Amino acid sequence: MKTARSNSPKKNGTEDWAGEVAHPEGSADLAPIVGKNLRRLRSKAGLSLEKLSKASGVSRAMLGQVELGQSAPTITVLWKIARALGVPFSALITVSQSPGTRVLKAAEAKRLTSHDGRFQSRALFPFDAPRRVEFYELKLGKGGVENAHPHPPGTSENLIVNKGEVEIDVAGEKHALETGDAIVFEADKPHVYKNVGRDEAVMYLVMTYAEEIG
Repeated sequence: MKTARSNSPKKNGTEDWAGEVAHPEGSADLAPIVGKNLRRLRSKAGLSLEKLSKASGVSRAMLGQVELGQSAPTITVLWKIARALGVPFSALITVSQSPGTRVLKAAEAKRLTSHDGRFQSRALFPFDAPRRVEFYELKLGKGGVENAHPHPPGTSENLIVNKGEVEIDVAGEKHALETGDAIVFEADKPHVYKNVGRDEAVMYLVMTYAEEIG
């Protein structure tokens, strides 16, 4: 996976898109998968890179790098792209697999990260097809804050804290959670995950979409 440097390409020659690139600790092998899916979904939607950039708020330069499999975007950037395309998050990270029982080895997990590496997400489901319900393991480093943009209307999050102390801010309404606490909220509005404890926080998240995926 290539990471952006100080001399990275700039949108319109002025705006640096380095902050859209995931931390190197993310899974490099996800980059080509995301790139292939993005190219297919964008073409299906009849959108140019420029139009998708305007709809998602993600720089055209970054979208181009992602489609080529040369850069792995942050979790936030992927959510922006998925929302702009009107598809579930899993649609961008899926790859065809044979049916049957699957064991998801932790050592082989594909991890998505934030730009600073403090926020990390691991999908706890096979990357075989977009789905209405998604299951994730989230890790947030000490002092870490992750700002999540609104998901599609009707999306809900059910989150339980497995380790640590976190604060969940849903559209300005803050909720303090300790180990063992859970929360359910409508995720189609801005929300923020904040680690307010002394150590890394570990959470498990079930994401549910409003309608069946066709």
